[in-house]
Amino acid sequence: MGHMNTRQWIEKLVGFNTVSSQSNLELIDYIAAYLKANDIEPIVIYNDEKTKANLFASIGPDIAGGVVLSGHTDVVPVEGQNWSSDPFTVREADGMLFGRGTADMKSFIAIALAALPKIKAANLTRPIHFAFSYDEEVGCLGVQSMVRHMADHLAPPRLVVVGEPTMMQVATAHKGQHVSKTRIWGREAHSSRPDDGVNAVAIAAELIQFITQMAEETKTNGVKDSAFDPPYTSFNIGPITGGSAFNIISNYCEFDWEFRPVPNDDANSILDKYNKYLKGVVEIKIKEKFPECHVENEVWAYLPPLKAEPGSDGEALALKLANKNDTTVVAFGTEGGHFQSIDYPVAVCGPGDIAQAHKPDEFITLDQIKAGEKFIDRLIEVLS
Repeated sequence: MGHMNTRQWIEKLVGFNTVSSQSNLELIDYIAAYLKANDIEPIVIYNDEKTKANLFASIGPDIAGGVVLSGHTDVVPVEGQNWSSDPFTVREADGMLFGRGTADMKSFIAIALAALPKIKAANLTRPIHFAFSYDEEVGCLGVQSMVRHMADHLAPPRLVVVGEPTMMQVATAHKGQHVSKTRIWGREAHSSRPDDGVNAVAIAAELIQFITQMAEETKTNGVKDSAFDPPYTSFNIGPITGGSAFNIISNYCEFDWEFRPVPNDDANSILDKYNKYLKGVVEIKIKEKFPECHVENEVWAYLPPLKAEPGSDGEALALKLANKNDTTVVAFGTEGGHFQSIDYPVAVCGPGDIAQAHKPDEFITLDQIKAGEKFIDRLIEVLS
């Protein structure tokens, strides 16, 4: 396989439809074949169904002090969006490349892969690692198995660079995220006989009101961090489903909800408070009426917060590579918290603007691509 420049790699990667509901194996297999053709043996870490995979690879000596370049390969859906052109074919106009994933975040992966000939020729004294994951967009599911592999097999790196679009600013903190699904099993009955049933939709409304109260209490009295907007742990209620007809007491309802804790908030205490009310108040009440009724809450996606480490060596290196003097924070979540959970220093820094992500006609500017290439050039220089 021949080498490709950054533009060619962006076109190739965008051309793979890796919406999270689809497999990413075609893209992973292509990258793996390219690495093998260049005498680099990648490690492919599959999900349980073998339908998706992470890819990890190292270039340079097997020692500590390297840098991990981390990116996710999945993208968000395009259905229902009004695109001006095929979202999986790169289109250039007015100094911009349009296509799904150009900003979030296939351009960062493309820049890293296009730099492989330079990386190999540099005779690195410290390694550069590629860490490409699946299912970031639906809860950072793939990176968790890759992080476990790295903790067991990788000499500790000096820095992990998560290449999410930050306009090449160095972000060292973001909020976490806990996403739950609450399920309520009630008892069906005719709507004219309310004492014969337990309305699962009404119970859901009671629980949503409790979450709303927690949100207000957290906003007023909870942990604050002025670096963020809003500067407190926020909550949101997502999709809700339940009931079958207006004249039937609903026997089942479910809803999703999330909260995004600032880095120093105690997320477990929030979940404990909710579960105490769920089981200790609501479930007891409905079981006293009909024992078969019950409720449960499942945390189905977890994103640890990324905590800043001011003055650290990792932060200093990230600023040097990005040619910046100051750090920032980002409002969105990343895989960075999972890397930090195994004590790897982390910075979020990549080309493109998060404001363009997840939208129709997503794009990245050519200037941002050049800035990303210069970042990798400085990285090669530092590790040579």
